[in-house]
Amino acid sequence: MTVEKDECIELFQQVGLSEQKAKETLKNAQVSKNLKLAITEARKYVDITPEIGILLYHLSSKIKAQIVDKISFLSKFIAEKKLDTVQRLDAALSYILSNLHEEINISAFEEACGIGIVILPEQIEEEVEKLINIHKEEILEKRYRFNPGPLMQQVRNILKWADGKAIKNEFDIQILNLLGPKLNSDLESVPKQTQQNKVKKAGKEEQQKNTSLTNESTSALTITELMKTKVHFHKPGENYKTEGYVVTPNTHKLLQEHLKITDGKVRTRFPPEPNGILHIGHAKAININFGYAAVHDGLCYLRYDDTNPEKEEEKFFTGIRDMVEWLGYKPAKITHSSDYFMQLYNWAVKLIKKGFAYVCHQSNKDIRGFNPPPSPWRDRPIEENLQLFEDMKDGLFEEGEATLRMKVTLEEGKQDPVAYRIKYLPHHRTGDQWCIYPTYDFTHCLCDSIENITHSLCTKEFQSRRSSYYWLCNALDIYCPVQWEYGRLNVNYTVVSKRKIAKLIEEGIVCDWDDPRLFTLTALRRRGFPAEAINNFCAQMGITGAQAVIDPAILEASVRDILNITAVRHMVVLDPIKVTINNFPHSQVLKLSVPNFPNAPERGHHEITFDKVLYIEASDFREIDEKSFRRLTPKQSVGLKYAGVVLTVESIEKNDSGNITNIIVKQEPVSETNKPKAFIHWVSQPTLTSIRLYERLFKHKNPEDPNEVPNGFLSDINSNSKKEIVGYLDANLANAVKPFDKFQFERVGFFSVDPDTKHGKLVFNRTVTLKEDSGKV
Repeated sequence: MTVEKDECIELFQQVGLSEQKAKETLKNAQVSKNLKLAITEARKYVDITPEIGILLYHLSSKIKAQIVDKISFLSKFIAEKKLDTVQRLDAALSYILSNLHEEINISAFEEACGIGIVILPEQIEEEVEKLINIHKEEILEKRYRFNPGPLMQQVRNILKWADGKAIKNEFDIQILNLLGPKLNSDLESVPKQTQQNKVKKAGKEEQQKNTSLTNESTSALTITELMKTKVHFHKPGENYKTEGYVVTPNTHKLLQEHLKITDGKVRTRFPPEPNGILHIGHAKAININFGYAAVHDGLCYLRYDDTNPEKEEEKFFTGIRDMVEWLGYKPAKITHSSDYFMQLYNWAVKLIKKGFAYVCHQSNKDIRGFNPPPSPWRDRPIEENLQLFEDMKDGLFEEGEATLRMKVTLEEGKQDPVAYRIKYLPHHRTGDQWCIYPTYDFTHCLCDSIENITHSLCTKEFQSRRSSYYWLCNALDIYCPVQWEYGRLNVNYTVVSKRKIAKLIEEGIVCDWDDPRLFTLTALRRRGFPAEAINNFCAQMGITGAQAVIDPAILEASVRDILNITAVRHMVVLDPIKVTINNFPHSQVLKLSVPNFPNAPERGHHEITFDKVLYIEASDFREIDEKSFRRLTPKQSVGLKYAGVVLTVESIEKNDSGNITNIIVKQEPVSETNKPKAFIHWVSQPTLTSIRLYERLFKHKNPEDPNEVPNGFLSDINSNSKKEIVGYLDANLANAVKPFDKFQFERVGFFSVDPDTKHGKLVFNRTVTLKEDSGKV
């Protein structure tokens, strides 16, 4: 085996690959096989030079599985130097893919590849000179720091078959003629700080690399940026260019019909099951599906996958739509899998007639798990299957007594998935019309086809269903979309399973699906997470094939980024201690104007009350002086924010238990000679409010992992995950709030008005603290 490897490495080096590149190539069995064949074929016509070798390598690594039989044909054209550039070779691959089931028309092929077209040096010189003149001022300003790359691409677009090296050489010559030799300033290194930033950025990107759908770092600040610059799916109608896509003799005809219907636009769908509330993982799916369609001027449907009447409730339909719209997306159309029940049934009958489906009487237990015994009814006659399937539809079998199964082996080896099962339950939309309901494996791809979806985007666990997805569409000879998979988004310290959340509700551990300690979208909204923060968080996660398990602190950081610039600041005291100003100089209370955003006073003001009696945080006072403590003590004064006064302790009042009931102080104006070490927040003439403080619901990162939590997730509950206290806030704030309003309580945290606020009862939820609590991470 080692001798064979050494021979391959030597062979690859002979045609121009470096030793390192040859070793890397050998790790990919398919590319190695392709390259060996290409070299063998090319050597029939010519001795292979490094220039030819590089093109043979490009051919071997870029050719799709469905046209791999054309390696010999293309190698001959490379050897004869007809396909003499990467551009021509890529055009050749594209042409063959587009005419997969037709005999190659040599004349049309050569025209599509630009064979025989010669781009003269004078043409390149002329185009480069035009662009140099357009950007002359910028080049003179930036000199050799100017990046000519985009201009080179423009020349390539104009002179499609021009040699890339010739274009680059012409740019080098003309820039040298314009600027002259490099000066010392041109040779100076990039400033040290910039280099450090680049190193940090590169390090961060390296940490973020996973198996990416885009083969590049996928970090982006917004969904728009992610979808525009980082994600490169196939173009509508070019399904056949996607790796693994199955092409049939009718594929191109179906694609042309599909393009007429869609007008060549991107069309995606978000297909949730209406049997629970959406969670943070669904937010990623919503952003990917709606976001990709949006940046390509396409459409995204909201399709309810309502094929299981057992668990579907109206509140889930409403909740799903509300969450999609809350995240800022409007479905182009709202559809249901049940819209297509009759069409799906007719296709099931067609599948049986073609010998691709059969009625089976094995129980669910019999076919569960990996490699179950084959069905003894797999080869029953077609007519018998048709009659039995009709009997299923007409209610002549008990539940579980019969299923319709498809004759196909999935990628992971599972055989014959179920297409229809019997359920004697009314459906919320079709009533008692049906007692057989299609499964996900049967429904999903067919609904995508009916709706002419261009990109079927789903999480990685559905990769094993891709083979049945393509097989079923092709077996029925209907348009087949492309399925793309991406990694799921999971968050530590929580559970998102609908069954487990239902158990938490049933046990009284959380109040409902929107309990702010959960990571359902309704819970995050109730807690005060802005939709924009969730969208940005999803963008920062990128789109990779790897499953992401994220610490909640990362999501909370995105929340702070948004609330820092959107949440109006107010002073609220959560642990009050009474303070009386002994020498308060005013006969009436004062009304002070306070900026909504202290660092941006132009964004408006609100009014607060300043009176003789006020309340401060208990933590802002200590009876015993400490060197590091900068706030109020019997020997140390402190300033009041926005009031322009300094307080000094005169005496302390306590009750019989020794608890402080009142601090008597005197006030003096802040001045150059009377500057306190710190300013604290306060409230006067307060309104009382209920404040709910939330921590993580579970104590361990993965409460579902038996290694971490042997007794199950219910045994891992953090008993301190919710604490309700009474807060003191200014009456002006209390009179002007409504549910979901968001505020920053100065020096305390970010808070949101809970929907429980009504009939004079005011309730706030703590969204996040002002800074990340390092003890949580």
